[in-house]
Amino acid sequence: MRTPAILRNLRTSTCGLLAAAALASAASGAAAQSLEPMPYAPAAAQGLQNGMASPFQRLGFDQRVGQKVPADLLFRDETGRQVRIGDYFGKRPVLLSLVYFRCPMLCPLTLNGLTRSLKGMSFDAGREFEVVVVSIDPRETPAMAAAAKRQALAGYNRPDTAAGWHFLTGAAEPIRRLTATVGFRYFYDQRVQQFAHAAGIVLLTPAGAASRYLYGIEFPPRNVRLGLVEAASNRIGSPVDQVLLYCFHYDPVQGKYSAVTLNIVRLSALLTVAGLGLMIVLLKRREYRRPNPLGTA
Repeated sequence: MRTPAILRNLRTSTCGLLAAAALASAASGAAAQSLEPMPYAPAAAQGLQNGMASPFQRLGFDQRVGQKVPADLLFRDETGRQVRIGDYFGKRPVLLSLVYFRCPMLCPLTLNGLTRSLKGMSFDAGREFEVVVVSIDPRETPAMAAAAKRQALAGYNRPDTAAGWHFLTGAAEPIRRLTATVGFRYFYDQRVQQFAHAAGIVLLTPAGAASRYLYGIEFPPRNVRLGLVEAASNRIGSPVDQVLLYCFHYDPVQGKYSAVTLNIVRLSALLTVAGLGLMIVLLKRREYRRPNPLGTA
């Protein structure tokens, strides 16, 4: 398989090596659900795996589908106001992104990719869904969150949706509980003074339960839209989305929606039969309306 250019560029720096490891680990996160989940350890204090430290084993997502995020977790939003993460639950599905704002490479790529994806959808933040971006670094401040929000909104270019974007910072304990609940594995590398972490987003139901995990730094708008429709239990979207969900099913191993060939064939056959039936009806109606040239009944 050919390596994408973005990963070749990422590998040219220390942070790039961590980013490449994060992307590879996230893609295999669901496949390891049967393994004992790796807990978060602050300050890179996690134990060795089989006598050898492996960043691939220490990063990633353990999919916790159905697990509810504790609504009482306290954070501060980009204005410095104390909020509960549950304040964003109840009405709409939630798109959760776990990053840190001083990240030199991977987090900006993830947030920029997310913004481009959301810009390519007809859904609006604050109307069909909420965006909640949480820093995993307890040292970061609301001012940093506000700067990240301004940049995201500039890329999204829908100023009237600002109320649907929430950039949060918090203390170590609520961050730990949040990341553990959704299965986000990461650690702080003292050598380079950076967090090593996976790349992806988590879609939550309106009740705050994990529903879908999408991996990487680029998120096709179709995948995000279908994930939000499913997270909302089909309360948003259109009939076209229902057709697409019939043809594209969520693949938890790859963290994306993949085409279901058999369903596509079935749908094509059904449409063909329906088209032939409609054509026969139209031809019959046309024949009945044609005047009799002999003038007889």
